[in-house]
Amino acid sequence: MRRFTAATTALALATAGLIAATAGTAQASTCSHAYLPLPDSTCTPGAYNPDVTQSTIDSTICVSGWTATVRPPTSYTNPLKAQGITDYGYTDTTMADYEEDHLVPLELGGAPRTPGNLWPEPYTGTQTAHSKDGIETKLKNAVCAGTITLSAARSAIKNNWTTALQTTGIG
Repeated sequence: MRRFTAATTALALATAGLIAATAGTAQASTCSHAYLPLPDSTCTPGAYNPDVTQSTIDSTICVSGWTATVRPPTSYTNPLKAQGITDYGYTDTTMADYEEDHLVPLELGGAPRTPGNLWPEPYTGTQTAHSKDGIETKLKNAVCAGTITLSAARSAIKNNWTTALQTTGIG
């Protein structure tokens, strides 16, 4: 939402002649990367897919390959990633250095196309997009095994993915 709103506002102002764009002019960031490896919760609060509930996990997230059926194409996520890199004020603007990640992962029924559930997560640092991937899988496996509830897994990863395994008692 924030990205679409900012882009729409900028376009409207530019069309009205109220702002001028100059090549090389830096834009102010609207989100903070000070929380890394976590996203700024104001910009990326997370969101859930309403089709995934505790009662539907056996026909959704616990089915091998299910996430491929809901994963948005890069033609959708790449523009969000580019805007997010700007919004987060990253100095490294190389797209390949980030994963446009779902805060609440598709494996746990995160909303596939909600911009507030997507953010450019760096591949560099001590805890990266690759680190989060393993945590997502462990949480999904625990949900599908009945060890923890979908709600507990979602809440833990949304609040702080770096402590989600400890919070849920599975790690």
